[in-house]
Amino acid sequence: MTTILVMAKSPVPGRVKTRLAADIGAATAARVAAAALLDTIAACASAVGPGRCRLALDGELTDAVDGVRLRRALSGWSVVPQEAGSLGERIAAAFAVLRGPVVQVGMDTPQATPGLLVDAAALLDQHDGVLGPAEDGGWWLLGLREPCRAAAVATVPMSTEWTGAATRSALEDIGLTVADAPVLRDIDDLADLRAVAASHPGLLVAAVRP
Repeated sequence: MTTILVMAKSPVPGRVKTRLAADIGAATAARVAAAALLDTIAACASAVGPGRCRLALDGELTDAVDGVRLRRALSGWSVVPQEAGSLGERIAAAFAVLRGPVVQVGMDTPQATPGLLVDAAALLDQHDGVLGPAEDGGWWLLGLREPCRAAAVATVPMSTEWTGAATRSALEDIGLTVADAPVLRDIDDLADLRAVAASHPGLLVAAVRP
């Protein structure tokens, strides 16, 4: 019974997608973030059902772009605030309170399909962990059979070109076997947005016009 955990930031202008905002403005970047989160919520719920989905949220949806729509989409989900600390520490804390296999994603890869999430969960039958590399050197998915093992990533610096390799090393250093999920492209800037929109035109994020 795998839980899907989404780590996300409330899509409030000026708080999300700051690199993208430099290209298209804070308001439009927040619209992209909201659409990407809605796409991610839909994929996760389709993969395992909303009752097995959990959102660890940085911020509040009250002032978020599409806040009403997001709250509606999260019906049946468990929604909790993120803990304080670095991103690695927040990820570890979000895992620590869960039991059983966990697959965690963010909101930067809305093209992640239900099938990719189900496949990643299935890899945990044979492996201790699964890591989905991102094209920029980070990762878009982390799955662990035992969620307490996420403590290993608490000190890994995030959002660098070697975060993926460092995360894998941190897990393997504590004796875990780590399988690979497919490589995906994060939406960090305008080129990323255009590439993902072109290859996945059915996504909500593809309908946002910069």
